[in-house]
Amino acid sequence: MASIVLKNASKSFKDTHIIKNVNLTIEDGECVVLVGPSGCGKSTILRLICGLEDLDSGEILIGDRRVNDAPPATRGIAMVFQSYALYPHMTVFENMAFALQVRKLKKDEIEKRVANAARILKIDHLLQRKPKELSGGQRQRVAIGRAIVRNPYAFLFDEPLSNLDSALRCQMRYELAKLKTQLNTTMVYVTHDQAEAMTLADKIVVMKDGSIEQIGAPAELYNSPTNIFVGKFIGSSEMNIIPVSFLRNKGKLSTFQTQTDEQISVRLNPEIEYDAGRKYYVGIRPEHIEILHVNSIFFGNKLEGTVALSENLGGEGFVHALLRDGSQMSIKTRKNISEPIGGDIILGFNIDNCYLFDDNERALIGIGRKDQEEE
Repeated sequence: MASIVLKNASKSFKDTHIIKNVNLTIEDGECVVLVGPSGCGKSTILRLICGLEDLDSGEILIGDRRVNDAPPATRGIAMVFQSYALYPHMTVFENMAFALQVRKLKKDEIEKRVANAARILKIDHLLQRKPKELSGGQRQRVAIGRAIVRNPYAFLFDEPLSNLDSALRCQMRYELAKLKTQLNTTMVYVTHDQAEAMTLADKIVVMKDGSIEQIGAPAELYNSPTNIFVGKFIGSSEMNIIPVSFLRNKGKLSTFQTQTDEQISVRLNPEIEYDAGRKYYVGIRPEHIEILHVNSIFFGNKLEGTVALSENLGGEGFVHALLRDGSQMSIKTRKNISEPIGGDIILGFNIDNCYLFDDNERALIGIGRKDQEEE
């Protein structure tokens, strides 16, 4: 195992800056997941770490060794790609053993490593099959096994489950979580899947346009995003955002109003001085919103709107509503949905579940603030 450190790392392709002065430390034995929209640079960081791309400036350290000029084969890194990249003419055993044979390891050592990796991944009964005889999940296990046998300092995963169907992704996510515990090796994992990131990561790195927006544990990013981009990106479905203006502070509450003069209150933070002429944004996650009846007693914020779309997904459902000010809201519920499209709807949400952002989209209040937890 080894730590991985990027210092002021930058990379451009022609006139396009892909990675912009990134500083990132991945501790020994830590699983770090890189997330962000397509083109944000997360896969490029993997390729820089393993040596498939060269830095324009900055440094990469694996352990205590600077590897900027080291060829990929000497970095002690094993990479699992989105495409399985298996040799079609080789058996599973031969695919897993190939890198060890190139290194001229002894035959009994190769057999021992392959057998151990196959046992961990539960593919020991497939060793004599060829890739065309395997399912997608089995092929992905072989690709992971090919990485395991090398006993690397770190594993790099580039969206390894994106080619699998939904059910198989869930199964492989579970297998990867177990594998992470078994191997206790440094991992860097790129994905666009929220469930993978939240399930596997010790630390999540959220990227946008080649820069890091926020680094933290999954719960930290969910509860206390640093800006609207992170707030909307972490969580499924994405956070609802409502533009508001400051109205008043009273007691333990700060109250804002929407463009149609409806009021939303959040817990007072005495450290913040609000400007009455400034624009703010209130954020509410879909799972924190309730659908209220006309005569419901609810001690919290209420907004009115109309139903734009209802989705019944069996064990859960989503209602998409249009508020009076034109804002869109998504509501996640575990109840059967019977809201008619075009019908009126009342939405309720607790003051403690409100996020607040300024006009630069920077976070002012998150639901995980220490001062809120202490009250």
